[in-house]
Amino acid sequence: MDLDATLALATDLAYEAGALALSMRSGIGVLETKSSPTDVVTVADKAVEDLLVSALTSVRPDDGLLGEEGAGSEGTSGFRWVIDPIDGTVNYLYGIPQWAVSIGFEDASGALVGVVFDAAKDELWQAVRGGGATLNGAAVRCSAVTSLEQALVGTGFGYGAERRARQSLLLPTLLPAVRDIRRLGAGSLDLCSVAAGRLDAYFEQGLSPWDLSAGGLIAAEAGAVVTGLRGAPAGPALVVASAPGVAPALLAMLEAGDADADPTA
Repeated sequence: MDLDATLALATDLAYEAGALALSMRSGIGVLETKSSPTDVVTVADKAVEDLLVSALTSVRPDDGLLGEEGAGSEGTSGFRWVIDPIDGTVNYLYGIPQWAVSIGFEDASGALVGVVFDAAKDELWQAVRGGGATLNGAAVRCSAVTSLEQALVGTGFGYGAERRARQSLLLPTLLPAVRDIRRLGAGSLDLCSVAAGRLDAYFEQGLSPWDLSAGGLIAAEAGAVVTGLRGAPAGPALVVASAPGVAPALLAMLEAGDADADPTA
């Protein structure tokens, strides 16, 4: 597998998809909702995913596909593309410049290539497994913070009322223990922010593969600890991405607060 060529393809498609999303921002409307009335899909989400799927099935027809807005095929190559056409759709809908096109390329062990394009800020995040992470071509590293009290921590909340209520229970314990908390609204960009030290750590429950694939690789290749709780890998139960110096303390606090608990169980 030529990972340089794969990275170039993912990058070209991310730029093309980002340009389309930017061009559609004016007058954008909600097309439908998904898991709850607040979990929206816009016309642009569908158009951008269609662009990506069309290009990938033409250029790499043997690869599998998994897209947030319904694209899916198994493929025969042993590789798959995991795409989020617009991560941060609510931000996009409201004109908040915190959304991105996310493209991951995976084998059986996880992400091999990750590209996240923040079109509104013209920031391109890239990583290849074992090759480090970059922002607009310059290498990035996660922060060197060692005190949880000095850590700026990002998080996110689910769309369902039960999950939101359960997630809120952790905040009274966590907020006094850290520098501050940010909720920015796009998981892929939160992971990239950890990669560049813009956040010292980030955690969120309920992330899907398209939220995690590219951004998780970028954070890990920048030196961050990317994991779940109690030895579990990062996944829907919980994603934690943290500077190594505060990871043990943060993980202990999240475990004590059962941050990976399923409120519907």
